[in-house]
Amino acid sequence: MTTVIVDYESGNLHSAEKAFQRMAAETGAGAVAVTSDPDTVRRASRVVLPGDGAFPACQKELYDHRGLFEAIEEAVIKGGRPFMGICIGMQMMATRGLEYTETAGFDWIPGTVAAIAPSDPSLKIPHMGWNDLVIDHPHPIFEGIDTGHHAYFVHSYQFEVADPAHRLAHCDYGGDVTAVIGRDNIVGTQFHPEKSQSTGLRMIANFLRWAP
Repeated sequence: MTTVIVDYESGNLHSAEKAFQRMAAETGAGAVAVTSDPDTVRRASRVVLPGDGAFPACQKELYDHRGLFEAIEEAVIKGGRPFMGICIGMQMMATRGLEYTETAGFDWIPGTVAAIAPSDPSLKIPHMGWNDLVIDHPHPIFEGIDTGHHAYFVHSYQFEVADPAHRLAHCDYGGDVTAVIGRDNIVGTQFHPEKSQSTGLRMIANFLRWAP
């Protein structure tokens, strides 16, 4: 079994690689590889798509790597392999993003990525720092994780799902802000699990054990 973390020049993947390698060793989940090779992605047992920065830039970088998105889609949508999107990697699963300009997403989970608009004007954007999770729907990704456990966020835009069943968890930042999405064999976290200490490491371990 191999879990691949997709490298499409979207940022420093070192911390994600180390966190996934640590939890793979603890759970017996096999090897973890960072790769930009479509054939390696296509053969993977699990696929992780991270992302830092802005939605349009990440989408352009991913689509500019010839065959890489097609390999992800073949493994995940056609092959049913478990998938985790992190931060912008989660947001790109939407139908569209509205950051700077309207940009098409994967449309794997219907919805729009739009600017966070807190009801309290004193709350700063970006939403940055620790926040408590509120679990909306039970899911294997939450084994050992409860409402009130906290995670580390850094973002100015959030995923507004079209179907409430796809929002698995949220946090409160002057209103509900989507924290975790999912359906079938795909999940996504707005926060960075690799930076979220015990909660994030538990979620990574749960993903590595997940057999949808």
